[in-house]
Amino acid sequence: MTFTPAWLDLDRNGGDLVGQIYRSLRDRILFGQLPAGHKLSSTRAFATSLGVARSTVVEAYDRLKSEGYVEASAGAATRVAALARIRPEPQQGDRRPVAGESSEQPPYRALFRPGAPDVSDFPHAVWSRRLAARSRSLRIHHLGYENPTGIRELREAILAHVSVTRGVVAEPEQVMIVPSTRAAIDMLARSMLRRSGRATAWMEDPGYPAARLLLGDAGAEVVPVPCDDQGIDVSRVEGPPPALIYVTPSHQYPTGATLSLPRRLALLEAARLGQSLVVEDDYDSDFQYGSRPIAALQGIDRAEVVAYVGTFSKVLAPGLRVAYAVVPRWLISEASEALHRRGVAVSAHIQAALADFINEGRLRAYLRRMNLQYAARMARTVETLESQFGGRLAVSGGNGGLQLATWFRDETTDDRMVVAKAYALGYGLMPMSHFFLGRSAPGILFGISQAEPAAVQRLAADLRAVLD
Repeated sequence: MTFTPAWLDLDRNGGDLVGQIYRSLRDRILFGQLPAGHKLSSTRAFATSLGVARSTVVEAYDRLKSEGYVEASAGAATRVAALARIRPEPQQGDRRPVAGESSEQPPYRALFRPGAPDVSDFPHAVWSRRLAARSRSLRIHHLGYENPTGIRELREAILAHVSVTRGVVAEPEQVMIVPSTRAAIDMLARSMLRRSGRATAWMEDPGYPAARLLLGDAGAEVVPVPCDDQGIDVSRVEGPPPALIYVTPSHQYPTGATLSLPRRLALLEAARLGQSLVVEDDYDSDFQYGSRPIAALQGIDRAEVVAYVGTFSKVLAPGLRVAYAVVPRWLISEASEALHRRGVAVSAHIQAALADFINEGRLRAYLRRMNLQYAARMARTVETLESQFGGRLAVSGGNGGLQLATWFRDETTDDRMVVAKAYALGYGLMPMSHFFLGRSAPGILFGISQAEPAAVQRLAADLRAVLD
């Protein structure tokens, strides 16, 4: 039987028709209303029935296919893929019982430092005007203690941005403004450990060392969960359910892998059954090269188990000290209290100026420009490493983000020694073994934000001397 979209009522004044079609089909697939193998209408018939351009439907189908919801081949019909289903959204909001290693980073200005944006391209003039204007006219109610989780203008602006770009679904009350991703992770870890009464946290292995330290400082026993080229695999960990699970599903740090759809669904189901909180660190998914980024895990969460964390440190500049967390409704009270206890806050002037920057479309324009620049720099780095070091290094990823993972083909290589020698030459490279809790593999993590032609040529010459 062929599926027809008679039920789909498009909001033609709301824009993003591609996104509306994609989300409607995606949700019906996830909830089992479109079973595996079900045949969708042809793009021409679908478009005709909705009264939209065929290209609109083609783009929505392509997005579903790229994320694994449907399957299609040349000359064949588009059919729903075989996937695990997620449970419907709970009827009641509060459905739960109440109950190392150094993370030091190389100097910020070191060449090819992973995770660091190119602040030389920061829109200084526009930002200065916005900040000056807000400093002169900030409303009185923004200057008191009434906004511990952030001013409403910024929470609404952030939510408008991530709902379109990342598929996040929430209300402004769920958005909390913090100075950094680390502050968000700390807040969520302490809130969830206190609420659940459990002391275990799962996290990706390899994974973000700072998150590992923060979880430990909050009192959690960190359990490493193996990652491969499909991301974290929760089927490979045993023991009682954790209080929380820390993941970077859209662009795994440091490997760059994207969490596959079956693994996403398995993670959500494990969290639902274990009453665990998934902390989704979406640190640099605004930068995607060559394809549309896969939607946030939070957007397909119907059991309210995901807290979504984002930051402007990677998007604009670390010096702004602005990040945010979109928390489940049942955790708002505990998370707000955790922020209040630790005195974590962002200047109201910075918040108001950033809200204007986003609402005026400045952020979207900046991201479009930087995506083009970073894509060229990533391609330049990948091409150089593959052409000149392909016999020694296997390059993985390169489709997004501000860093590039490589692995030594000779697994006996001491990557820490190689990085130490490169550090002496002014490079901020990082050894891949640094990110593992369990058995590690040697490699090098490169930053790409400043990979201009001359810098890449110098890197190739210096790296060759180090390796030889």
